Amino acid sequence: MTFTTEFLTFLAFTAVIMVHHCKSALPPPTGLSYEWVDAFTVNVSWKKPSGLQDKDVWYKYGREHPDSYVCMKSRNFTATLLTEETGSANWTYYVWTVEDCESPNESTKESKIIQTPKPRAEVKDIKCLITRTRELNCSWIPGNQPLKLSYRICGRTEELIKPLRECVRPYVGAGRNGCYLIADGVKNDTCVLSETDAGLSTFRIAPMIDPPELSVREEGDGLKLSWMHPKFGKGCSWTYTVCFKKCIHSEKCLDFTTEPVVMPYDKSCRYEFRSSVKTDNYCKTIFSERGKVVSYGTNEPTDETLTVVAIVLPVILSVCIFLSCYCFRRHRSIICPVIPDPSAIFKEMMMNGNKELKTTTGSLYTPVPEPIESCKVDLVADNIVVPLNS
Repeated sequence: MTFTTEFLTFLAFTAVIMVHHCKSALPPPTGLSYEWVDAFTVNVSWKKPSGLQDKDVWYKYGREHPDSYVCMKSRNFTATLLTEETGSANWTYYVWTVEDCESPNESTKESKIIQTPKPRAEVKDIKCLITRTRELNCSWIPGNQPLKLSYRICGRTEELIKPLRECVRPYVGAGRNGCYLIADGVKNDTCVLSETDAGLSTFRIAPMIDPPELSVREEGDGLKLSWMHPKFGKGCSWTYTVCFKKCIHSEKCLDFTTEPVVMPYDKSCRYEFRSSVKTDNYCKTIFSERGKVVSYGTNEPTDETLTVVAIVLPVILSVCIFLSCYCFRRHRSIICPVIPDPSAIFKEMMMNGNKELKTTTGSLYTPVPEPIESCKVDLVADNIVVPLNS
């Protein structure tokens, strides 16, 4: 009895598992394919799963990360794919079958790699500036191959997917080439195709405007900053960024939503200002680059400079004095010869004079004694008469 009960329980459990397994084994979609409608738009489609009817299943699809998906009944979808938004010329899409959008019962995921007709060719530093007539003046750094620009309003509807328009009035400037797009750069999003013989690039224009003209003047103890407001986007709020440097300090940037602005002023410093502007998060993104540098004031020696001078100057002076003393001591006999004392000279003259007199007195001339010949006298007799002549 016990064996029979356990056996029946096992069979029931196995049946539940098998039913659940069969229920979850939905067949995946087949025959995934894609077609480029134009340079920006791709249409992806697939065939229904084998053994199922479209009315019995739903489909989910997602790009790159299937956790972010779209659930629908149809067996195709249209997407806008731009190379410069992802930095790639290919994308991977996943498609799978589900019972319904909330059911965990789903098939395995089928993937499809979508590639652009040509390899990705990056455009170097492309900028599109809104002109006074709201046209777009697009310029770029030229490469080795000629570049062709085409464009249309971004979108996936049949009304928007039309033949692309070509850029007009091309020009060649100093280090940059460009042309004009006849499109409202404020009202519409514009998608652009840049194409060479070797590759292509697609992107959505981020329209730019000229930087605001900044005015700086002294007012009391501060500096008053003011600027011209953009002529576009009247219904939008603008954020103005002012970056400034003072003396040798690093640059700081502050954001403002109104003008004029008064900021503290250190009269011993030279200020350098640059400004830019952009729309807030609730409007279409329009921005400017930083404008030209606007300078005000002059740099004067700071306390730190005076401290450095007070320390360094005595050191330099001490070194100079030491070198002077060394040179003087080394060449003292040349620079300052010994000058005898006049009284000593006179005394020496007197002393030397007496010595000469004493020397002269003690050494009078003494004639050399002449040799004396000895005389020999012979005695003669008395009777001898000496002749007178002898």
